[in-house]
Amino acid sequence: MSVINLTTENFEEEVLNAKEPVLVDFWATWCGPCQTMGPVVDELAQEFTDVKVGKVNVDEQMALAREYKVMSIPTFLVFKDGKVAERTLGVQEKSDLEQLIR
Repeated sequence: MSVINLTTENFEEEVLNAKEPVLVDFWATWCGPCQTMGPVVDELAQEFTDVKVGKVNVDEQMALAREYKVMSIPTFLVFKDGKVAERTLGVQEKSDLEQLIR
């Protein structure tokens, strides 16, 4: 699967109403650590067929960042059954994100 660009318009449908777990990456273009994590997030999206992966650009989607209390980026949230099940922030090893999803 490819990474989904999440916005206030599609967040409910793609994340909150999803049947499968959803990994959401809160990021920004100017954020160096976010750029480091970008390829890792893209790999996870390709490797996991039973998990959705989406990105929220905090500069464009400030309301979502506020709603989920994202204070620093990158922040990764895993949603299960429409609720935040896991949260981590900063640069992560790919294996750590895989464990977070599972």
